[in-house]
Amino acid sequence: MADNLSDTLKKLKITAVDRTEDSLEGCLDCLLQALAQNNTETSEKMHGSGILQLFASLLTPQSSCTAKVANVIAEVAKNEFMRVPCVDAGLISPLVQLLNSKDQEVLLQTGRALGNICYDSHEGRSAVDQAGGAQIVIDHLRSLCSITDPANEKLLTVFCGMLMNYSNENDSLQAQLINMGVIPTLVKLLGIHCQNAALTEMCLVAFGNLAELESSKEQFASTNIAEELVKLFKKQIEHDKREMIFEVLAPLAENDAIKLQLVEAGLVECLLEIVQQKVDSDKEDDIAELKTGSDLMVLLLLGDESMQKLFEGGKGNVFQRVLSWIPSNNHQLQLAGALAIANFARNDGNCIHMVDNGIVEKLMDLLDRHVEDGNVTVQHAALSALRNLAIPVVNKAKMLSAGVTGAVLKFLKSEMPPVQFKLLGTLRMLIDAQAEAAEQLGKNVKLVERLVEWCEAKDHAGVMGESNRLLSALIRHSKSKDVIKTIVQSGGIKHLVTMATSEHVIMQNEALVALALIAALELGTAEKDLESAKLVQILHRLLADERSAPEIKYNSMVLICALMGSESLHKEVQDLAFLDVVSKLRSHENKSVAQQASLTEQRLAVES
Repeated sequence: MADNLSDTLKKLKITAVDRTEDSLEGCLDCLLQALAQNNTETSEKMHGSGILQLFASLLTPQSSCTAKVANVIAEVAKNEFMRVPCVDAGLISPLVQLLNSKDQEVLLQTGRALGNICYDSHEGRSAVDQAGGAQIVIDHLRSLCSITDPANEKLLTVFCGMLMNYSNENDSLQAQLINMGVIPTLVKLLGIHCQNAALTEMCLVAFGNLAELESSKEQFASTNIAEELVKLFKKQIEHDKREMIFEVLAPLAENDAIKLQLVEAGLVECLLEIVQQKVDSDKEDDIAELKTGSDLMVLLLLGDESMQKLFEGGKGNVFQRVLSWIPSNNHQLQLAGALAIANFARNDGNCIHMVDNGIVEKLMDLLDRHVEDGNVTVQHAALSALRNLAIPVVNKAKMLSAGVTGAVLKFLKSEMPPVQFKLLGTLRMLIDAQAEAAEQLGKNVKLVERLVEWCEAKDHAGVMGESNRLLSALIRHSKSKDVIKTIVQSGGIKHLVTMATSEHVIMQNEALVALALIAALELGTAEKDLESAKLVQILHRLLADERSAPEIKYNSMVLICALMGSESLHKEVQDLAFLDVVSKLRSHENKSVAQQASLTEQRLAVES
C-alpha cells in the first residue's frame, strides 16, 4: 500500500503537468482509496511530497477531474494539521472560483473542501473571507432553496455546514453572514425541507450559533422562525432533537418580539405538555427536559406582552397550570412556578388579582417547606414573588394580615446573600406607609441586630444597601420612639449616618429623613452615637458640596436645626462655621432650599 501510494504521488506529479485526464483520474481514484483506508497516514505522505501545490492548477472548471480533486482536498482537510497547508498551497482562491460552477458534483465537493478547511481554522476562514466565498454560497442557498430532490438537499446541507464551519464562534464572521441576509434564507430552508433530518439539523445548529448574536434577533423577529420551530418541535419525539431545538429557542426567546411570536405559535402548550409528561420521571434525559422546558416557560413570561397574553386576567389555562406547580413535590417545578408568579406580578392589576385569589398562602406554604435545609433557589424565587406582590398599596395590609412577615422572618438565619437580599426587599415593600407593621418589626431585636450585622456585609453591596434602607424605613414609617431606641441599642445609628453619604440620592435622602426623626424624637438617646459617627461634619460636607441634590441640601438643613437641642452637637455646629455655608444657599435656584436656608440661618444666628 505504502509503495503503491508513493508511486501514485510520483505519477500524479507527472500527470498534473501533462494534463492527461485518464491517468489523472486513475491517480485521484488511488488517492481517494488510500485516504478511505488510512486518512491520517495518507495525508501526511501527501503533505511531505509537496503535491498540494500542484492541486491549485488542477482545480479548473473545464477539467472532468475537478470534482475528484476537490473531493481529495475535502478528505485531507478532515485532519487539523492539513488545513493550514491547504491555505498555504493557494487552494482557497481556485476552490471559491469553482463555487460558480453549474456542475452539482463539483459544487458538492467544493463545498465540502471549503467547509473542512474552515473547521476550527482561523487561517482557513480568513482566506475564504478574502476570496468572497460566503456570499456565493448564500446566493446558492437562495436560488436552490425551493428544490426538494435528494441530490439538491444534500448540496444544501453541505453549503449550510460550510457556512457554519466558516463562522462558528467568530462574532465578526457571523455578523457578516447576518448582514448578507443569511437568516431569512435559512428560515425558509427549514420550512421547505423540514422532512429532511440532516438539513434540518444543519439549520438548527446554524441558528444556535447565530442566535447568540444580539444583532441577529431583529432579523429573526422579522421571519416566521417561531412558527417553524414550534411546528418542528411538535413533531419531535427524540430527546436529542428536542434538545437541539431548545438550544435555539432559549437565546431567541430573550427577544421580546420573538417571545410574543413563540407564545402565539403555541410553544407554551408544548412546554406544558412536556412538564406533564416528565414530572414523575427519574430518567436523566426527562429531568433535563423538564428543567429546560420550565425554564423556557419562565423566560417567555419576562416579556410584558407575552406575559399579559398568558395571564388572561388570571383566568388563563397557562396561569392556572403554573399555579399548580407551586404545591408540587418537584423542586424544579416549585422553582419555575414561583419565578413565573414573580414574572406575572409585574403590574399592579395582576398583583391585586393574584393576592385576592390566594396566591400568598400558596407561596407561604412553599416557603414553609424550605425553611430547614431548604432549596436556596426556591427560597429566593418565592421571596421574589412575595416582594413583587407587595408593591401595590392595597396588597400590603392584606399580605400583612395573612402573616407574610412571620413567614419571611423564618429566613433571618439564612447565610445565603441572594435570600438575604430578597428577604430585606420583601419586608421593606410590606412596611411602606404601614406604621403598625413598621413598629412591630422595628421593635424586633433579633431582626434589628441582624440588619446591623448585614449593614457591614462589604462583600455583598446589595445586601448592605437593602439592610440600610430597611433600617431607615423602620424609623420613617413607624415614627416610633421604641423603634429608635431598639436601633440605637443595636448599634444601627452609625450605619444610617454612613448611608447619608451614599452615591445614590434616594438612599442619602432616606437616611437624612430617618436621622431627622431620630433627632426630633430621641435626640438624648442617640446623641453619643451621632457624635462618634461624625454626623455634623458629614452634614457640613453635604451642604458645601455643589454636587449635592437640592433635596439633600434641604434635608441636611432640617437635620441641623433638629440637632440644636443637643449641647455637644450644637457646639460642633458652631465650631464648623455653618452660617457661611447656609447663607450662600439663600440664593439657591430651588425655592424650598432657599427658604430652608433662611430659616436655618435665623436659627443658627439666634442659637449662637
